[in-house]
Amino acid sequence: MWWRMRTSAGISFRRVALAALLAGALALLGCSSGRYAERSYKPSLEEEPTARVGIASWYGPDFHGKLTASGEPYDMYELTCAHKTFPLGTRLRVTNLENGKSVLVTVTDRGPFVGEREIDLSYAAAKKLDIIGPGTARVKIEPFGRDLRYVRYDKSYSIEKGPFTVQVGSFSDRLNALRVVKSLSDRYESRNPYVFEADTEGGRLYRVRIGKFSRREDAQSLAEDLLGDGYSVMVCPFEERI
Repeated sequence: MWWRMRTSAGISFRRVALAALLAGALALLGCSSGRYAERSYKPSLEEEPTARVGIASWYGPDFHGKLTASGEPYDMYELTCAHKTFPLGTRLRVTNLENGKSVLVTVTDRGPFVGEREIDLSYAAAKKLDIIGPGTARVKIEPFGRDLRYVRYDKSYSIEKGPFTVQVGSFSDRLNALRVVKSLSDRYESRNPYVFEADTEGGRLYRVRIGKFSRREDAQSLAEDLLGDGYSVMVCPFEERI
């Protein structure tokens, strides 16, 4: 009798444990969709770029409201930054090495394009680090995951005959297109990013494109690199500029 009671208790315990494991698995599956897909995630150590030290500057009123490389208007009161190489949406912890103060910012733009500066902070972020007055400071930059809202998708044409090019964006404002070209040039200069002007029923558009490829595979490879950086891309037919 004692043995049967013990066995019955053991079975009950195992049933409870299995039920708990099943509930945990269902909870994880539930997190893989819906709002969770829009939250930040913490990548593995293998995914994280190396932390670095460099000079930080900031940008404010002159750029407030202008389009960033992420496609969002720049808001100087948000905790954001511009960086040349970190993928758009990367979360960075920036620490002022002169006073020890830190702030967590999101990469939404490309830059800075002045001297040896490593990062351009928003006004709000620079204020938290006490670098508004000095203008610049030596900082440590540590990647801290990525906001999945900035992961982009391939919208390529279903074409097989070249030549091909990769389109990064289409703008009604020429200055916005030129800003994207400038942001691409730092990393993809050898691919010759350019603005292609197209007249449409809705008016003139300025399309930012990069490269000319005879093979679709080569264009697709570049498109995947750009996707990783946070750009929305599209492999499309190459058209000669007039």
